[in-house]
Amino acid sequence: MSDFLTTFVEDLKANVAGFIAVAVTEVKTGMSYKSLSVNPSFDPELASAYNLEVVKAKMTAIKALGLKENIEDIMITLSNQIHIISISENGEYFIYLAVDSSKANLGMSRAILKRYSKEIASKM
Repeated sequence: MSDFLTTFVEDLKANVAGFIAVAVTEVKTGMSYKSLSVNPSFDPELASAYNLEVVKAKMTAIKALGLKENIEDIMITLSNQIHIISISENGEYFIYLAVDSSKANLGMSRAILKRYSKEIASKM
């Protein structure tokens, strides 16, 4: 698992334009299994811990509405950054990614996250 996660975060850093930070977090416990940031003042583990509350709130809303849906991703647009929370196919993990909105290719970022979300479900 460790080699897979190391390769994953390095791949994101190298291939996602505007990459700021990433964390892979378990939904049930909030534990981050791997994180990386190019900005020393940006703590992706702390950010993912707060964003876990966003994920849980959305899951609660879906259940309360009686929807038979799963979350694929949640996008939060800030003035200079985009934060994407991509949920694994089994719903047990999420990838939290922060990118610089002036440099990021949103379609490419989401496509890479979707591919890895599938792999995380099977490899963790």
